[in-house]
Amino acid sequence: MSSIADNIGTVTRRIQKATLKAGRKAGTVHLLAVSKKQPADKLRIAYQAGQRAFGESYVQEALDKKEALADLEAIEWHFIGPIQSNKTRQIAEAFDWVHSIDRLKIAHRLDEQRDSALPPLNVCLQVNINNEVSKSGCSLADLTGLADAIEEMPNLSLRGLMAIPDPDQPEAELRSSFRRLANALKKLRQEAPASGPLDTLSMGMSDDLEMAIEEGSTWVRVGTALFGSR
Repeated sequence: MSSIADNIGTVTRRIQKATLKAGRKAGTVHLLAVSKKQPADKLRIAYQAGQRAFGESYVQEALDKKEALADLEAIEWHFIGPIQSNKTRQIAEAFDWVHSIDRLKIAHRLDEQRDSALPPLNVCLQVNINNEVSKSGCSLADLTGLADAIEEMPNLSLRGLMAIPDPDQPEAELRSSFRRLANALKKLRQEAPASGPLDTLSMGMSDDLEMAIEEGSTWVRVGTALFGSR
């Protein structure tokens, strides 16, 4: 069985190769280790192998890991799951990034509950790019209004968009989904006031990260290929 360090090296090389092939600058695509349901000791091993950004979907589990790994410097915590209203305070207090804002109520709560002594919370808007009933996310039609509202929130920094396209769709349609998200971000840059950098596309996972990078991804979210089955 490959070690976590070996897996990180393999995925990192895939990212570097895809970035170069796409004609993009080295270092513009980042690896987010999806660590939900993985024990803290595996995250520690990944950290020792050079990984710094970890994605969690369950608040209490993430808080327990954060406490267990409190001795690790420069570790970065990303919330990537659906957000319940009763969990926003904990998310606002404990995380560096939130990739999954899909409605104004959640954005308001995160803004109000983020300690102003902390740096603004980096946030992405989650888009339901294939209009799947089973998935969270706002529609493309609602993006501009939601982005405009968040730009007025002092404790949030709007960084970009996130999507989880249907992995079972044909390759051409999957690429089209990634491209629609990239085009939506370009449109936001043109329309939204520039208080946030709007430099982030969180899209692509183990099986499709090369395609996502070709279409502009800046964060690829990889779990099983790093840690093995949960």
